[in-house]
This record gives sequence, C-alpha cells and structure tokens, in this order.
Amino acid sequence: MTTILVRKLFRDLRWPLVVVAILLAGFQCLWVKVVERIIGELLPVFLKYMPLELIKHIIFQGSGQTLETLMGGQMINIDRPMDMLSVGYVHPLMVTIFSIWAIGRASLALAGEIDRGTAELLLSQPLARYQVILAHFRIDLVVIPILCLSLWAGNWLGAWMFGLLQLGVPIDGRELLVDPRAFFPGLANVAALMFAMSGYTMWLSSAGRFRTRVMAIAILATLVQFVINVIGQLWDKLGPLRPFTVFYYYQPQPIILKGHWTVDLSECWSISRPTPVNVILVLFAIGFIGYALALLTFTRRDLPAPL
Repeated sequence: MTTILVRKLFRDLRWPLVVVAILLAGFQCLWVKVVERIIGELLPVFLKYMPLELIKHIIFQGSGQTLETLMGGQMINIDRPMDMLSVGYVHPLMVTIFSIWAIGRASLALAGEIDRGTAELLLSQPLARYQVILAHFRIDLVVIPILCLSLWAGNWLGAWMFGLLQLGVPIDGRELLVDPRAFFPGLANVAALMFAMSGYTMWLSSAGRFRTRVMAIAILATLVQFVINVIGQLWDKLGPLRPFTVFYYYQPQPIILKGHWTVDLSECWSISRPTPVNVILVLFAIGFIGYALALLTFTRRDLPAPL
C-alpha cells in the first residue's frame, strides 16, 4: 500500500518537479554564460589598466563585503572559471528555489491533507499513519536526487554550449579549464540541505492543521536562519549563532574546489582546539530527526474534523 501511495504522490508532483528541474538547469546554464562573459571579455579589459587585487578591492569594499559573502567569501577568485561557476550553487536564487521546493512540498504533505479534508479519506484506506510518513520519506529519496542532477546537467550543458568544456578561458596566458565533473560532490551538500529543510518542515506539518500557517512558520524560520548566517559572517556578535542554522552547513564551494567536507566550529565558538564536523552528516541528521519527530507527532495526534 505504501508503494501505491508513493506512486500517487509522485504523479501529483511530476509537473512541478519538471518545472523546478528546468529552472535549476536553466539558471546553471545561464550562469556559465555570465561567467564566460565576465572572465573572457570584461575582466581582461580591466586587467589592462589595474591589477587584479585592486579590482577585487574596489568591488568588495564597503557594502561590497555582503556581495563577497554571498559569493562564498575570500576563497573565491574572480579570475578562475571554476570558482565563479561554483557561485551558481550558493546564489540566493538557487537557495530560494531549494527552500521553496522543500518547504512547499513538506507543508503540503500532512497539513495540506488535513487542510483540504482529505486526511480522513487517506487514512480510511488500509494504511497506517507511519506508512504515510514513510511514503513521503521515499518521495524525498527520489525527488531530491532528480533536482540535484538537474543542476549538474545545467553545468554540463552550459559548458558545452559556450565552449568552456574543453577549450577553457585564457587569462594572462594561463589556460583555466572548466571541468563539470568537479561539481558532482557538491550535489551531496545540495541534497542534504533540501532534506534538512524538508525534515523540519515535515515535523511542523505533522503538528499543524492549516498548510498556509505551517508554510509561513517554516519560511520565517528558514529566512531567520539565512539572515543569521549571512550577517554572522560580517558581524562577530552573531557569529556564535551560525552553527544553529542549516545554512552554516551548506558549503558546496569548499567541497567542489578544495574537497573539504567539514566546517570548524572553533571559528564561531570559543573552543581552544579545532572542532571539525562533517556538513553532510549534520544536515542529513537534521532531516532524519525532523522525520522522526514527524512520525512521533503524527502517529499520536488526533486529527481534527474537516471544516
């Protein structure tokens, strides 16, 4: 019976899934063109008149520090295609789409059924409540990888369309190749972020009655986390709060560019020795805990009568 429900849920999601997948792939493809224009055309012109360090100082001074933070911080070199292409994974538009998908789908999962008055009809079938949670968990296991692969497909398509896949972009006599294969490990972090947001939203959905209320709470919580993480990088007083946000553990750029899968908590907290934690494990743990709490809450609550 769980498999039948999974098929039904997937049929309901197939067209929104196609649209979101196209948006993700399309943006990555467009971002390749933006990077090609910046590095291949604009940057060489500026380099004729001033050194690269001066260009970076002009762009990122003052309020430009926020832009540098959103791009990934000081580890990003604007003259390297791979560095600039990795910005496409942390772009606010991408993070917004990830959040909308995870929160929207999870808030509809349980609270949406109760809100529409279809939860009683669903549970009148030979289907235990834990099987409903399990079905949505299996949907995440299918849908999230599809969305991640659409990002990767956009990298490949853009690099091929705009001639960066093999030839690279010459900068100051150096040949800097674009290798989309390097982005594949970063997809694990993308998947973990969406699963974490889906997990805690599923918990809210399991306890809520109205989808719009659940969605509003989840969006507010996610937005607060995003703001704390961004401002915490610029303002030391908020720095210790960053590890309590899911976005602190969203680090696809270090994974893609340097192969670093951990963050050091001692950078935010007053810890005498390095305390590295794996970002993938933390985010997946948040997702699993969210699903576990959703299972506990949904199996014990009384369902309200339809209005």
